[in-house]
Amino acid sequence: MFGLTLATGCQHDEAKVDHTPLPTVAAPPYICEHIPLRAVELMTGQHDPLVRGHFDLTLSGGLGDGSCVVYRPGGNRLKVLQIGLTPQGYSGGVEEQLHLGALPLPEIVPGATGYYFKDPNSTNNAAHALLVWGNAELGIDLVIGVEGRDNAADVVALMKLIAPKLITDASAPGATVSPSP
Repeated sequence: MFGLTLATGCQHDEAKVDHTPLPTVAAPPYICEHIPLRAVELMTGQHDPLVRGHFDLTLSGGLGDGSCVVYRPGGNRLKVLQIGLTPQGYSGGVEEQLHLGALPLPEIVPGATGYYFKDPNSTNNAAHALLVWGNAELGIDLVIGVEGRDNAADVVALMKLIAPKLITDASAPGATVSPSP
């Protein structure tokens, strides 16, 4: 009897995992003006998350800069997801991570290079993705992913949704950034 109850309990918990793939088209509502809320909810398991941050795509000569951090709502506000855009992209870092075992991102933005991986040492289903295009760098850190989902596929899918919007034409390969005054 105990074995049957335990097996039923495990099946019930597994059924709670939403295996719905992330959307393939970015659609409102958005968090931080550019990140589809539905994608964030699926990959973090958090509904109505606490969100901080914004992106300014006019900074650094049009390369953009900013971040968006997602926390668990309520009293235990653990960071679950962080997305960052910086004007200091370095493709050599991508090559180094690929050499260390990260997987290459598919082509998302022509001329860009990137990687992704699921953290093998994480007990929180962490996964990471980074895309570099010219001087722009867009990183996604899923700090706490949903157990039972393909967390690496989730960061790739989110990158496909947001990179074309967050990485601007000014960050194309060969573009230079003027130093800030």
